[in-house]
Amino acid sequence: MASKRIFKRDLNKMIYDIVEECYSVQLFNESKTEASDKLIDEAIIFRNEMTEKINKANDKKAFAELHQIAEDAAVDFIHKINGLV
Repeated sequence: MASKRIFKRDLNKMIYDIVEECYSVQLFNESKTEASDKLIDEAIIFRNEMTEKINKANDKKAFAELHQIAEDAAVDFIHKINGLV
């Protein structure tokens, strides 16, 4: 079972990458600013909710479920970013 600290660090890296990509979209296409801001807000809310769940998780099964949720969310965010471009 991975440590909570490592899981939260990886989650933060994922969210920072999403935010960075949203800012890149804004830089090259100012008309997408509102949509990318909404995506940034969604990513931050997701991070906060996942951090709470990680802190409450106590067994391998819970961590496996949270990892799957994070992976699915990453794919979903990538599709949403691609939709902005």
